[in-house]
Amino acid sequence: MKPDSFLAAAPRGTSADSAAPSGGTGRGAGVALMLGSGLSNQTGASIAALAFPVLGPAGMVAVRQWVAAVVLGAVGRPRLRSFTAAQWRPVLGLALVFAGMNLSLYTAIERIGLGLAVTLEFLGPLAVALAGSRRRIDLAAAVAAAGAVAVLTRPTPSTDYLGIGLALLAATCWACYILLNRTVGARLPGLEGSAAAAAVSGTLYLPVGAWVLWHRPPTTAALGCALAAGVLSSAVPFLADLLALRRIPAHFFGVFMSVNPVFAALTGLIVLGQRLDSLAWLAIAVIVGANTAAVSTARRPTTRRSTT
Repeated sequence: MKPDSFLAAAPRGTSADSAAPSGGTGRGAGVALMLGSGLSNQTGASIAALAFPVLGPAGMVAVRQWVAAVVLGAVGRPRLRSFTAAQWRPVLGLALVFAGMNLSLYTAIERIGLGLAVTLEFLGPLAVALAGSRRRIDLAAAVAAAGAVAVLTRPTPSTDYLGIGLALLAATCWACYILLNRTVGARLPGLEGSAAAAAVSGTLYLPVGAWVLWHRPPTTAALGCALAAGVLSSAVPFLADLLALRRIPAHFFGVFMSVNPVFAALTGLIVLGQRLDSLAWLAIAVIVGANTAAVSTARRPTTRRSTT
């Protein structure tokens, strides 16, 4: 069974196409929620970058993980004492992926900019969407995405290969996140698994955050940026996506979320003044188009209608 990009990360029971209403009002509200989610997520990342000189990526990620732990804990209410060993294993794996994905992405953003970092990270869900497929359109999408990556990472005297590598590490973590979240959703009810993973990840960052805050005392502005980034990049997108998936088909959600690299490039330009050349914009468009083609044409299970 081939996951659909972001869709594999959706809470169990909310991502099936058949669960989404078909009414125009519901879809309109879902589109508005997805727009808000994407803009909030990338705006939060750009605000986080403003505080990098004070807190650094590790400090920012620590605060973000703590906010995610509080929000998901309040919504999911995991009953940790009732978890079995078979349930804890994917939860712990998901917690490590949480921790590594955000740290590698934020460090990449500091080095190569928001638009490029998020575009490269987006290769993770694209790879999951294409994995195992033998359709010609998916092969064409993979080739197009590979060419776009070659353009984005074309060697120049100023190329930051470490930043590119960190963004690709974030992409790998995102792919693992999608697959692990499917396992967690199958073994634990509701949002308990994701909430538990966020709590473990937040706990792992307690010593990291404490060390950063001790050695790099935050200014009021930097702390405000960190908290705002945690809310905008964790709390708001999570809740908006959860509500959106109740209103729109899952495949439509996957297609629409492909605009995240575009949002990242735009917020990077507006908030941080990070400019991309025309070739980079073209490469971003190709990657977005590749994911859109792969997800929108994916075979979806048909729902057997009752004849009575």
